[in-house]
Amino acid sequence: MARVYPAVQPTHPTLARPPPRNTQHHQPRPVSPYDPVTPSKPRTNAARMIEFGHLTHVGLRRELNEDTYYGDSELGLWLVADGMGGHEYGEVASALAREAIVREVRAGNTLAEAIRTADEEIIRCSKRRGDSLPMGTTVVAARVNGNRFEVAWVGDSRVYLWRDGALTQISQDHSYVQELIAQGAITADQARSHPHRNVVTQALGVTDPVQLNVETLGGELRPGMQLLLCSDGLTEEVDDRSIARVLAHQECSAQECVDGLVAAALDGGGSDNVTVVLVRSH
Repeated sequence: MARVYPAVQPTHPTLARPPPRNTQHHQPRPVSPYDPVTPSKPRTNAARMIEFGHLTHVGLRRELNEDTYYGDSELGLWLVADGMGGHEYGEVASALAREAIVREVRAGNTLAEAIRTADEEIIRCSKRRGDSLPMGTTVVAARVNGNRFEVAWVGDSRVYLWRDGALTQISQDHSYVQELIAQGAITADQARSHPHRNVVTQALGVTDPVQLNVETLGGELRPGMQLLLCSDGLTEEVDDRSIARVLAHQECSAQECVDGLVAAALDGGGSDNVTVVLVRSH
């Protein structure tokens, strides 16, 4: 039976991202308080039945989880934010982004407007704190209204669309290596091992608001389609072909697919925090 989850609001919440700490590897463990979620009866989003799964993990080399996420099938909003800036900075920025975007969407604003407001609030917070280091976050968000979806993003957290048995990355990374790919200087496969693959060119809180590029796109959401939102902790360790193989198992619940993807990221090395949200239309 499909599992549908109520609103999820984790409390935890570069431009080069800092390298992982050289801490000893340890066994994968769930990151409380993200995991406990009580399944509820399926709820409808207008004419569409939505099921979603969600999970975040600190990974195997970091001590702090700076990722955060949100999911609410009644509001029709899901997001993943990947904070950056070091201890106490990244998790604050990602949490601020989550709270601002949820509040603004509830107030009737568009995803792009909500993300720009989140950017302004992160910058104000950083100035009030007198931070010597900038704090920022990537974000990817999706809204579903009836049989339509819209996604918006800043940074290198991604959204994929599963449609007709194929997986497509529909966001485009705001990253240095993506610019090299666009120039034809490297291939996508080469980008996976490029020494500057973790350098993002856009992020909330650190990019000049005048230059901030909030990209959006939308489309029809038909039964059987899936939207996958994730931080780069997943895509750093698991390639698109492997992600597609997991999503192809539609006999599994959305949560089982999410659990499998996070496990694959940990098996691949777990070098970063990893967060995955899967939205499935029925």
